[in-house]
Amino acid sequence: MPAPVTLVRRRICRAIALVALLGASHAHGHHSIAAVYDSAERRTLEAVVVEFRFENPHPKILVEETGNDGRPVTWTLEMDNRWELAELGFDARTLRPGDRIVVSGSLSRRQPNALYVRRLERPADGFSCEHHR
Repeated sequence: MPAPVTLVRRRICRAIALVALLGASHAHGHHSIAAVYDSAERRTLEAVVVEFRFENPHPKILVEETGNDGRPVTWTLEMDNRWELAELGFDARTLRPGDRIVVSGSLSRRQPNALYVRRLERPADGFSCEHHR
């Protein structure tokens, strides 16, 4: 059986490796908004919320817009950092399936039907939020 000091060292090394792995996966999930979205390519959508994910690092909204052919088009909308939104009063219940929203933002450089939200309005109750950076 290994000496107690060796066991402690192994556990410390495993803990460090686990923290490094978790940190790497978080860093991979977080990205530069300017690298992913083109601020010169703007779009405004009138859509219906399908799902709101109040997750880290950036909450996402899945919406459906009616396409030119009358068929639904699904969009993925990415928002500011979760903690900044929480300071503005957002929580997991702020947007619900069926909510009609108007959003303006920057189109994704690579993904079709993806937008970084710069302004969001919910006309039914006057709710609005604007990104100023």
